[in-house]
Amino acid sequence: MQDNYEVFKQVILSFTGIDLNSYKERQMKRRIDALITKHGFDTYAGYVTKLKTDKAAYDEFMDYITINVSEFFRNPDQWQLLEKDVFPYLMNHFHSNLRIWSAACSTGDEPYSLVMLLSKFLPLNKIKILATDIDKRVLEKASIGLYHEKSLKSLPAEYLDKYFNKINDRTYQISDAVKSCVEFKQHNLLKDRYPSECDLIVCRNVLIYFTDEAKNTIYTNFNAALKKDGLLFVGSTEQIIQAQQLGFKNYKSFFYQKA
Repeated sequence: MQDNYEVFKQVILSFTGIDLNSYKERQMKRRIDALITKHGFDTYAGYVTKLKTDKAAYDEFMDYITINVSEFFRNPDQWQLLEKDVFPYLMNHFHSNLRIWSAACSTGDEPYSLVMLLSKFLPLNKIKILATDIDKRVLEKASIGLYHEKSLKSLPAEYLDKYFNKINDRTYQISDAVKSCVEFKQHNLLKDRYPSECDLIVCRNVLIYFTDEAKNTIYTNFNAALKKDGLLFVGSTEQIIQAQQLGFKNYKSFFYQKA
C-alpha cells in the first residue's frame, strides 16, 4: 500500500470502534492488504472512502477482520468433558440458576450448543445464556438461527431431530424453544463493560488473533467477571501461559478456574 497503515488503523478505530492495534499486526495487515487489492485499490485512503459509502464493502470488511468461524459442538471431545464433568460441577457448586456468558459468539452456534447440552440437566425454561459479539450483523444472523448443514457436522443426531427444523436439503433452522434461551447483545471485549457474577464464560478460538497485551487484558477482565471458583472455557488452540498471575488455575484441559 502506498500510504500509512498507522493512519488507517486510527481511521478504522474512529469509524468502527475496532482497535486493530490489539490484533497481531503481521497477520491482520496481510489479510486487510489482500482484501484491499482484491477491490482494486492501492491506497488505504481510497479503500476507506469505499467503506464509508458502500454498505456491502463495509459488511465484507467487518466479516473479514472479525474472523467469524463457528460450528455446533466444535471439538466434540471438549463438549463431552463439559457434559460429564463441568456442568455437574457447576450444578453442584452454583446450583441450577447458572449465569453463563458466551463471549465472541459469532453466528450463535456456540450458545445454542450450550443450551442444547444444558437441557440434559435443566428444563429449557430454566436456561439463560448471554451471547455477545462485536459484529452486529452476525448477531442478527444468530437471532434468526438459520444454518447450513456444514455447521452441523459435529452436532449429535439427538439434537438435530429434537431442536431443528429442516428448511431444505442443506439448510436447518433452530427451534424457537432454544432461541428463547439466548439473549444476544453487541459487545467489544476491548472496550465495553463486562457482565458480572458469571459461573461459566465460554470464549473459544478468538484470542489467538490478539496481541499478548490485549489477551492479558481480556483474561484479567474475564477473571473479574467470574464468581469465585467459576470457570473459563477456551479454545483448543489456546492456552493461558501465565494463568496464576492472571488469577486462574487449571481445572481440566481448556478449562480454567478462578482462584
